[in-house]
Amino acid sequence: MSALGFLWTSFIGSVASVIRQERTRAIGLALVGLLTTGTIFYSLVEGWSPLDSLYFSVTTLATVGYGDFAPTTALGKAFTIFFVLAGVGVVVAFASEVARQTINRTTEGVEERVARRRQKQQEAVEVATDELVTEESGPPSTA
Repeated sequence: MSALGFLWTSFIGSVASVIRQERTRAIGLALVGLLTTGTIFYSLVEGWSPLDSLYFSVTTLATVGYGDFAPTTALGKAFTIFFVLAGVGVVVAFASEVARQTINRTTEGVEERVARRRQKQQEAVEVATDELVTEESGPPSTA
């Protein structure tokens, strides 16, 4: 369970990191803009609720396409063609950046734990060596 929690925390931190970093912020903003545009468009043109419109936008851009919603107007179908062509690349770019950040965060966490473990082992070796040297030299002589 702790590994799953670590990965989930790392994933959420990675999404936040993508949005915070100046060089990747545009990808997140583009994705939010596309989802907002799709939600508004499908609400107005297809007459769907905002939640249904957002749901359709997300499933379409994620290329899941459950088939429970589909545009019925010619304008809605034409918009969807361009929406998918523009949006899939943005979703892939965002997902790959989140994956890269997650891998980096996970790798850094593992490296930190390994470094701490090595430090503890080194300290244990030093303590054992000091004790061994003290035992070998024996009690101080009183000559």
